[in-house]
Amino acid sequence: MRLIIAEKPSLAQAIAEALPDTGRRQDGAVVCGDTTVTWCLGHLLEQAPPEAYDPADKQWRLDRLPIVPHQWKLMPRSKARGQLAVIRKLIKQATDVVHAGDPDREGQLLVQEVIEYMKYRGPVQRLLISDLNKPAVSRALAKLRSNVEYQPLFLAAQARSRADWLYGINLTRAWTLTGRQAGHDGVLSIGRVQTPVLGLIVRRDNAIRDFVPHPFYPLWVDLKVAQGQLRAWWAPKEHEPLDDQGRLIDRAPADALASQLPGASGQLTKLDQQEKRQAPPLPYSLSALQVDAARRHGLSAQMVLDICQRLYERHKLITYPRSDCRYLPEEHLQLAQRSLTGACQNDQALQQWLNGSDFTLRSKAWNDKQVGAHHAIAPTGKPADFSQLSDTEGHVFRLIVRNVMAQFYRPLRTFEVKAEFTLLNEAFRARGQSILDPGWKPLFTTRDETPPLPPLTQGESCQALSAGVEEKETRPPEPFTDASLIKAMMNIGRYVDDPDVRRTLRDTDGLGTEATRAGIIETLVQRGYLVRQQKALRATKLGCALIAALPSAVSTPERTALWEQRLRAISEQQDDPGAFQQALLDDLRGLLTHSDATKLRQSLQTAQGEAGSPPKRTGKPRKSYAKRKSTGTRSSKPGKRSKGYMSSD
Repeated sequence: MRLIIAEKPSLAQAIAEALPDTGRRQDGAVVCGDTTVTWCLGHLLEQAPPEAYDPADKQWRLDRLPIVPHQWKLMPRSKARGQLAVIRKLIKQATDVVHAGDPDREGQLLVQEVIEYMKYRGPVQRLLISDLNKPAVSRALAKLRSNVEYQPLFLAAQARSRADWLYGINLTRAWTLTGRQAGHDGVLSIGRVQTPVLGLIVRRDNAIRDFVPHPFYPLWVDLKVAQGQLRAWWAPKEHEPLDDQGRLIDRAPADALASQLPGASGQLTKLDQQEKRQAPPLPYSLSALQVDAARRHGLSAQMVLDICQRLYERHKLITYPRSDCRYLPEEHLQLAQRSLTGACQNDQALQQWLNGSDFTLRSKAWNDKQVGAHHAIAPTGKPADFSQLSDTEGHVFRLIVRNVMAQFYRPLRTFEVKAEFTLLNEAFRARGQSILDPGWKPLFTTRDETPPLPPLTQGESCQALSAGVEEKETRPPEPFTDASLIKAMMNIGRYVDDPDVRRTLRDTDGLGTEATRAGIIETLVQRGYLVRQQKALRATKLGCALIAALPSAVSTPERTALWEQRLRAISEQQDDPGAFQQALLDDLRGLLTHSDATKLRQSLQTAQGEAGSPPKRTGKPRKSYAKRKSTGTRSSKPGKRSKGYMSSD
């Protein structure tokens, strides 16, 4: 008997429907001839708690830290025992086993840890499915590979799981116990991803709170040129009173120059004119989709992820959504016209976009070299029944279809002009843009473009008609929103001061992963560290106090981003899990020496920030501290990660 173990019931059902024999349902499985399909329910196993290694660690004590297991243990999740019993019975009967976890690091861990927990020693094949429609599943079933090829991916995921446990358990216990000494009654959760994300928001809120505006004075001049008029702006020389952005902060020089300009003659001294071609935006990764959906439709990152899961699992309208890739396999190009035609069938806007497409075009989106474990999110081709979709599901589905459809539109062609005029020995600059071919642009509603300038010729003369000085004021940074925070997590190198580390981070996946970023934001809200104010995410007093009391290395992105880089290296067989864990332990021992009740007490008393709701609490009474659970998860897949407060998210 061949046993296929899927990550979740919906995937198992899709596999069973694609097998040649009709499926017969039994408890926890579907039998299809000589193949049986069973499933996990997200993670069926979780890391054992500290007291499973030593009963003395059930009580939280500073002198017991760091807690380091010598032989790692997994234990069944409380609601997983029944399904584990089903898999145990079936795996004893199996002649070969097929691993059908999701095509990512966590999916590899989720099913393989169950196979290894059952002590199965027979052959294991790997089934990779990113599209739940029957033809796609059938193609995947015909391309089984040896699971041995994915052992490095499993080792990386296992290293992540153990490292999260070490980091979260030890730092959370240390700062919670220190917090009790400082008078704080509650768990202070520390995580290797969640805490740097909180740090980003706290530092942004501090910058907004501490911001002192100052006025600046741009000077404009309206110029008559050979073929029309235009407005140009003064570019003050370095000896003028300027701020660090090159803005004039003393009005007197601007007023003096403005009074002399009307009637003055000058010349066009620099002219840069060029035609530019802009390729269509690539199809979406999950994070890119979350950014756009937040900006256009006000959806939180978690809402977008949940919507995508429904579009993928329930409606089967899109491919695997938890992707970090924005490229599509080259073989999909041949199927694109058919899949887009199906996707657009029942929607007027989509049909209009389809009518304007040209399927003889090929964009850079089709590139096998850029496709890893999974490809960009794309429509499957199944016609959407919009009466069965919510408004928000329809919005997200249209975005996904649009970005794939855009690959069959011509590039946007513009003519861009930068001009510099010299009058009274001073430089005045103007820029303009005209659209030569809108290409894909009509599919996207974007801000107004820079208006065009009249035709210009290098060296032509000009005359000032009028001039004026505007009074403006510098503005503080904008608070983070779901969109800008997801973008910051994707491009975390921008928030790193060390230039060497910044260069290193350009090649990593950023802070968190595609599948976890939304859950991290929600975890911070649930734990009382953040609040939502309309679209803005603001830190609470508790969140600000925690960041102020922690070593900066815990609340800045460098460590966790470099950690993610090492995990990738393990998955590519360029690093060793044992060396990774040892480096973490050395780091951890140093961090534990910084827990300071006096510093934490002071930060709790003096912290600024928003008033927050109490953290959501579930599980055992708070007094035990040992088994208390939070509602936060790193992955929003049901049951896909242990939900303990000790998680290092």
